[in-house]
Amino acid sequence: MQEDHPTRQLTVSERADELEEQMMHELERIVSKSTLFHLADGNLKADSSAELMAKNPGKYLLMGADPRLPQMPEKPTLIDYFRCRFATTSHLLQSATHALKAGHDEKVILACLLHDIGVVSFIRADHGYWGAQMIEPYVEEEVSWAVKTHQALRFFPDPSVGYDYPEMYLKLFGDDYKPEPYIVAEYERARNHKWYMTSRLICINDIYSFDPNAKVNLDDFVDIIGRNFKQPKEGLGLDSSPSAHMWRTLMWPTRFL
Repeated sequence: MQEDHPTRQLTVSERADELEEQMMHELERIVSKSTLFHLADGNLKADSSAELMAKNPGKYLLMGADPRLPQMPEKPTLIDYFRCRFATTSHLLQSATHALKAGHDEKVILACLLHDIGVVSFIRADHGYWGAQMIEPYVEEEVSWAVKTHQALRFFPDPSVGYDYPEMYLKLFGDDYKPEPYIVAEYERARNHKWYMTSRLICINDIYSFDPNAKVNLDDFVDIIGRNFKQPKEGLGLDSSPSAHMWRTLMWPTRFL
């Protein structure tokens, strides 16, 4: 007589994967995940066309917009990415609001508004560098430089402007964390740069911008964006700038190629 074995219950993660797999099968086209997506799950893996099509007979691979995501307009603007692709905007809007109320010029306000777009749209690691590359063709050099170097400056206090090492970092990373040598080198280059204070002001406005109850509105910055962000006529991501491909990746994150 064969012994019955109790069925193992799926973990929450396994149930989520199973549901996601089911939803993907219901789509008309096959969506794929990037290798970077799999790496974030601890898997050294790349989706292959043969594997995907074997699991979804009779279907073609997705080579356009993912129907599960908000539809982007024909010629998207930065505002459209804020509304349709950025995972969260409250922190960015709070930071820019602090800068606006403090009377800073529009370059500083825009830098605060965009300083963490790497985090909310793309990737956390080295987000200052990613964010700067994304916006560099469309803003003044001072703005993209400030976004890039805030990645390093935030780890180093500046008593002359009242900026201390954030207590939040002690809670997040531990009191034994030391910035990597490339971050230290970036800080050393930036500290005597002519635009140092623009980047430092990002850090100053950054640390006060994590209030979950704050009332902020993207509409307050539409005019500032219009005056300081060079919107391509073809649509952001559909132009030929050196970073247009990064915006296209946000627009079509699951297309196969």
